[in-house]
Amino acid sequence: MAADPQPGRRRRTRLYALTDGRTAASRHGLTMDTMITAVPGAGHGHGSLPTEWQEILAMCPSPNGRAVAEIAARMRMRLTPMVVLLGELLERGLIRHRPPLDASETSNVHLLMKIRDNLARL
Repeated sequence: MAADPQPGRRRRTRLYALTDGRTAASRHGLTMDTMITAVPGAGHGHGSLPTEWQEILAMCPSPNGRAVAEIAARMRMRLTPMVVLLGELLERGLIRHRPPLDASETSNVHLLMKIRDNLARL
């Protein structure tokens, strides 16, 4: 029996299994800076949801949520499969999304510093 190349890490589900073999991004126009929030109560009573879905719901509480790129980074998943996966969650009504901040909102120095600090923690 071969040793685990990454001891202590659990085995991950194959991406094609998570996305039901789909490779096209959702019709919802999710981009890397789209903000995702879990619908309140979405993770409760859904023990049958895949572990990865439950992790996403847990890391995106209302009202703030997380950006698609941050979710992908935390899940150690590439952006395209993450967008497909989030599209599935969106279609099932488990998450909400909002467009990225407009230019006037991104010029806030304190917000930019908070984003920088959160990315540095990854």
